[in-house]
Amino acid sequence: MDKAFLKTLYQAHRACPECPSPMVIAQFFENLLSTIFPDFAKKPFRTEDEIRLRLDELKLQLEQILCKNRAVGTLNNEEVANTFMAGLPQVYYKLQQDVQAMYEGDPAAKSINEVIRTYPGFYAIAAYRIAHELYKLSIPLLPRMITEFAHSRTGIDVHPGARIGEHFCIDHGTGVVVGETAVIGNYVKLYQGVTLGALSVRKEDAEKKRHPTLEDHVVVYAGATILGGETTIGHHSTIGGNVWLTRSLEPHTKVYYQAQMYNTDTGAMDLVVYKIQS
Repeated sequence: MDKAFLKTLYQAHRACPECPSPMVIAQFFENLLSTIFPDFAKKPFRTEDEIRLRLDELKLQLEQILCKNRAVGTLNNEEVANTFMAGLPQVYYKLQQDVQAMYEGDPAAKSINEVIRTYPGFYAIAAYRIAHELYKLSIPLLPRMITEFAHSRTGIDVHPGARIGEHFCIDHGTGVVVGETAVIGNYVKLYQGVTLGALSVRKEDAEKKRHPTLEDHVVVYAGATILGGETTIGHHSTIGGNVWLTRSLEPHTKVYYQAQMYNTDTGAMDLVVYKIQS
């Protein structure tokens, strides 16, 4: 074995002796999810004391994870864990609304329990809502590890930094991408393959709003792509399948057809024209 390679690996391991393992983070998330939603539990709790003890254990687990995360720096781990757990009832409330939105919005859903147990959209949104609480507390790395774990299981990529309102629904979901600075209002529904992305991926734009805003009651159908930090989709608008948008739309707008026009100067199909009904 090459000695230089062995030395490189040794130095890497020494530099990261107590890294929070992705497996540890995934286990914390799933333990938390199975506590607030017994549909995921191997064995439901039978007393309030059992639930209280499990929540205390989870708080301690979070403190231990934060202690092992060198990137946390000077944050007070106990204070952060306490604040996170104190916000858990609000997370649960929002997730209950998300479940209701998915159930009411899908004729194929036969029960609330079916949505919780089987819908990848719920799993991804649950990971996002939990991760977002940690993101708001300025915890590095951990929020992204949680949402990436859900991404690997569902094919749905929601950045923990996105701001998402209530009654959020992702139907089917595979291939959905929601960027870090996206803002999504209440009662919004996304279908599979939807991208809320950035027009630019330059590093110097990292602190800017790069992803679009969707106001309340917007529906985006499969394969649609909406790009740009200044792009706002007005409330009660509908974006049809495979539409490509890089500009804002007024409220109550329907975009249901797109076509490319031939540019006689360049000889390219480079102008997208939208058939819009307001």
